[in-house]
Amino acid sequence: MKVAFVGLGVMGNPMARHLAQKGHSVTVYNRTAAKANDWVAAHGGTSAATPREAAHNADIVMVCVGNDDDVRSVVYGSDGVLAGITKGGIVVDHTTASATLARELSKACTDKGVGFIDAPVSGGQAGAENGQLSVMCGADDQQVFDRAYPVLMGYAKICKRLGNAGSGQLAKMVNQICIAGVVQGLSEGLHLAMAAGLNPDELVEVISQGAAGSWQMVNRSKTMVRNEFNFGFAVEWMRKDLAICLEEAQRLGVDLPITAIVNDFYGEVMQMGGRRWDTSSLIARLRAPGDQPRG
Repeated sequence: MKVAFVGLGVMGNPMARHLAQKGHSVTVYNRTAAKANDWVAAHGGTSAATPREAAHNADIVMVCVGNDDDVRSVVYGSDGVLAGITKGGIVVDHTTASATLARELSKACTDKGVGFIDAPVSGGQAGAENGQLSVMCGADDQQVFDRAYPVLMGYAKICKRLGNAGSGQLAKMVNQICIAGVVQGLSEGLHLAMAAGLNPDELVEVISQGAAGSWQMVNRSKTMVRNEFNFGFAVEWMRKDLAICLEEAQRLGVDLPITAIVNDFYGEVMQMGGRRWDTSSLIARLRAPGDQPRG
């Protein structure tokens, strides 16, 4: 297919690469034009000066930017995606954004005769690099999802429609809530282990094989106890995501006490200078950054 990819950050860059490797004709746009030019030099395809130009004659336009405002800035307006995409095309928003925005975009696309899918992803930078993302989708039209599905599977290990527009974003909220709780529990457990003189690596080797095991434990415990926080999703983005979760919960009248507490803890990590640390850095607020594990 003729595909456009808008946003070449740590996720978008490798996702677009997978599309090119699968044989799709890819046009890319990035706010920093040099990144788009570098991508084309490495992977082929073409770069566009505006989202509108990127979307021109595209079958599918993927958007992967920072937040609700960023999405609106590249979708709307005279230079936006909707100004360039032709009737019958599909807009897929991979940004982790609000369900309210997803429903808004779905209506705007429908008014233009364009399909829409909100499709936030999970799996982090490693998942994007390896084409092993989990893609959570919302779409008002099953046929639109069915058309996009083979393309989305170019960088996914699973891609599923969970309901109408907004359902993908709601699913991502659940995903982030679950991650936040697990990382906080892991942080406290490792903190106790080191205070008690246990060898954390040997401990994790044992308990990871039982009911306590998790992706976070297997992939982050060794770096957490060594104060290494340069892996994957940044704290500032997690705080943005959890704020979306809490706002939606308030709208629905749902209480999320642990999520609210962990969100505040991430705020403390940011005050420690950890804005760009990865989300496993929750453990840093429990002990001094220079501490070494005992045992």
